Amino acid sequence: MNNFIFQNPTRLIFGEGMIAQLANEIPVDKKIMVTFGGGSVKKNGIYEQVISALEGKDCIEYWGIESNPTIETLRKAIEVGKKEKVDFLLAVGGGSVIDGTKLIAAGLLYDGDAWDIVLKGEAQETIPMGTILTMPATGSEMNNGAVISKKESKEKYAFRSCYPTFSILDPTATYSLPPYQVACGIADTFVHVMEQYLTKTNESRMMDRWAEGILMMLTQIAPLIKENQQDYDLMSEFMLGATMGLNGFISMGVSQDWSTHMIGHELTALKEVTHGASLAIVFPGLLRTLVDKKKAKLIQYGERIWGITSGLPETRAQQAIDKTEDFFRSLGLQTRLSEVNIAEDTINEIERRFNEREVACGEDKDVTGIVVKEILLKCM
Repeated sequence: MNNFIFQNPTRLIFGEGMIAQLANEIPVDKKIMVTFGGGSVKKNGIYEQVISALEGKDCIEYWGIESNPTIETLRKAIEVGKKEKVDFLLAVGGGSVIDGTKLIAAGLLYDGDAWDIVLKGEAQETIPMGTILTMPATGSEMNNGAVISKKESKEKYAFRSCYPTFSILDPTATYSLPPYQVACGIADTFVHVMEQYLTKTNESRMMDRWAEGILMMLTQIAPLIKENQQDYDLMSEFMLGATMGLNGFISMGVSQDWSTHMIGHELTALKEVTHGASLAIVFPGLLRTLVDKKKAKLIQYGERIWGITSGLPETRAQQAIDKTEDFFRSLGLQTRLSEVNIAEDTINEIERRFNEREVACGEDKDVTGIVVKEILLKCM
């Protein structure tokens, strides 16, 4: 097991009706900005619950943080927040609203352009924030990561900001989500876990088993959710699984990859492919490209998650990859670039960007631009 430092300060408040706890979580003397996306919370009753819980508090609302939040939108929010002297943020939405709010939290204390913070990769100081999660996927409700896009230049980067002081998760908020969003959320969660798990063997039995528990849960509940998205127990497991998949609990002391996410971010930035959908396309191609390097862990994964116990090592590894792609397809997601009308010119541009930025990702930092191109060609 590798050396590590772990701390997660987010207070998790889970269950139906728990939005009412909101009044107890924000200090009484705070000026609050509540951030929202496009308005779906007004259709599923979440907005009314939030406003009721905040009654008597000094609040303003900021609407319009889009999917894949852009610096162009967030600059406006920061301007409003500074003018109103906001000193607490409450993000109500999915990962995009939460990610965007993490940049607002940093931008309110920064004199320059908030895009500088994204490019630096880490915020130096932030105001406190909490979240009410409505779309499980990113795990942003219990980590300090965020991903921000720049529409003007078609760029998308991750950076480190603040951990939410608290996050409220009510599974009933997921009942009205479009099935495609749920499918993308399941894929996103699955790949989050795999980025931390499918690297090297024999680093930590505990981390492996925790990761495998989430993976197995997702494969079991996915078809059941497809049949009944209003099942409280199923959506509870999905919601908590998405949080546990990226809050640091399965990554202690083990190698991590994140190549799939880095490549997927470029597909989103250049071609507006939904984040979870981009991962479902890229990840099988990555496994096919790096099958020799990841063979031992692929065999372990194939045996423990998919029950693949016989055959030559090469065959078992390939079957594990095929099962993974089949799982994404069972969610209703596409797994090939050709299916979303992405051609080789986009692949060449992504390779150029990796080379220009001298990016090398993967658990051994050997996924360079030339390897990225090979991965994407195997996704065609």
